[in-house]
This record gives sequence, C-alpha cells and structure tokens, in this order.
Amino acid sequence: MKYYIIDDDQSILYVLQNIIEQNFNDEVVGMNDHSPAALKELLVRDVDIVLVDLLMPELSGIELVKQVKKIKPNTRFVMISKVQDSEMRAKAYQAGIEFFINKPINLIEVKAVLEKVEQNMQMASQLSSISQMINNFNHQATSPQQTSPADQASATLKYLGMASEKGATDILQIIPLMRSHGTNYRNLNLNELLGLTEHQKKVVEQRIRRAIKVGLANTANRLIDNPYDEQLSDLANSLFGYENVHGEMLYQQNKQKSGGRVNLQRFLDGLADADSVN
Repeated sequence: MKYYIIDDDQSILYVLQNIIEQNFNDEVVGMNDHSPAALKELLVRDVDIVLVDLLMPELSGIELVKQVKKIKPNTRFVMISKVQDSEMRAKAYQAGIEFFINKPINLIEVKAVLEKVEQNMQMASQLSSISQMINNFNHQATSPQQTSPADQASATLKYLGMASEKGATDILQIIPLMRSHGTNYRNLNLNELLGLTEHQKKVVEQRIRRAIKVGLANTANRLIDNPYDEQLSDLANSLFGYENVHGEMLYQQNKQKSGGRVNLQRFLDGLADADSVN
C-alpha cells in the first residue's frame, strides 16, 4: 500500500511514517504539513491510503477529503484528531473517512486502524471480482444501466439464495442510498431518507437480519458440499465473517447448538463497498 500523511505538526508526520514503515510492508510516498499543497499532490500521485489531520489551517481535513473523493473516489482516508465532538466526527465520516486515529498517537491504535483499512481494501477487491463473476454468470452487465449498485447487489443476493426474502427488497433500497450519500450503514439516516419511525426502522432491520441469516445458512451448506469453492469462500468471509461462516457450518452439521451470528452492518457495508469499486 502507498500512504500519504498530512499534519501541521511535523513530529506527527515522522512518528506515523516510522510506524507504517516499521510495522507494515508498505511505503510512505509523501508527507506534507500544508494541506493545499498536499491536495495538489494527491490529485496527481498514486496513493492508496491518506492519513490527514482534521484541524488543518487553510484547508481542513474534511474539505480535503471531499475534494480528493470527487476525483479519486477509491482513495481511503483515516482522520487524525484530538477532537471528540460527535457532530464534527459525523461530518468527517460523511465526507468519506473510514476511521479516526486519536491524538496523542498510540502505536497499538494506529496499527489496529491501518490493519482494518487494509483489510477493507482487500475485501472490496475480492467482492469486486466476485461481483463481476456473478454478473457474468447471470449474463448481466451488458449495458451501463445494468451496472447500478442495485443491479449488482441484486445479483449477489441471487447468488446467495436470499433474493426472495422480504428483507432483500429493503437491502436493494438501502444500497443505492449508501452509495449516493457516500457513507456506511451506521451513518445513514434511514428515518429521514425513507420517512421511517424508529419502530419502523427496527422492523426493516429485523427483516434484513432474517434475510442475511438465510444467505448465511445457504452459503454454509454450499461450502459444506464444496469446501474448495474459493470464490464463494471469499465472498462468504467478506460479507459474513469467517467465524460466523464457520460457526454456521458446524451448526448445519449438528456439531454445535447455535449457528453463526448475523452482522447487519458488515453485510451492507461489504455489499456497498464492492459496488463502489466497480
């Protein structure tokens, strides 16, 4: 991975550079303590992950993220900040950041966050490849209008055997909203966007959980029958999580009393993230 670091405190730049280069097999391709200059470099340089301070003078971290995302939507951002204000942090997530690293810098936190970002990028790449395979399998993606987030998500739900579930309709309504607002499920305001009461939102989420559970069970059974299906295994681990897939497989084989758990946010974020790469 290629990293770029932006902070008006030069000591922070070098601390983060050392952490990245000593603990990861990655490269810091640039550092800058001046955000307008950093913006110009980011628009022309090949960068995978950007670490940027929230409270930069002249051009704030949030504004920088927004401007880069317009041109390079696949660039990943981690915000560095000592600010704990929830409203400001929400704006940062809406702009397109994935995680926060708190000041003062903590080695364990930095390593954990960057590992998660890199895992998300690998997951998105896997899901992108699998989504393309699914589209080819269903003879879809033959014209621009057939490659929308809803179409790709629909193909994946069919592949997982959960397209006929009631919650599948809710999923296909939510994925385009996540993509159009450039946010993850946690930060999506369903109450406002769909005019739902809190009770109605809970009902929708329960339908989605039931649909995901069906998909998890179907996937586990297919992997029991064909444990060497690498594409299905990658998709399952990305959307459901390895521990949940494994747990569901054991449950289906009557080797334990309960199956894998349903993680609604992981499933929806993974589905939306795959579409954003295509």
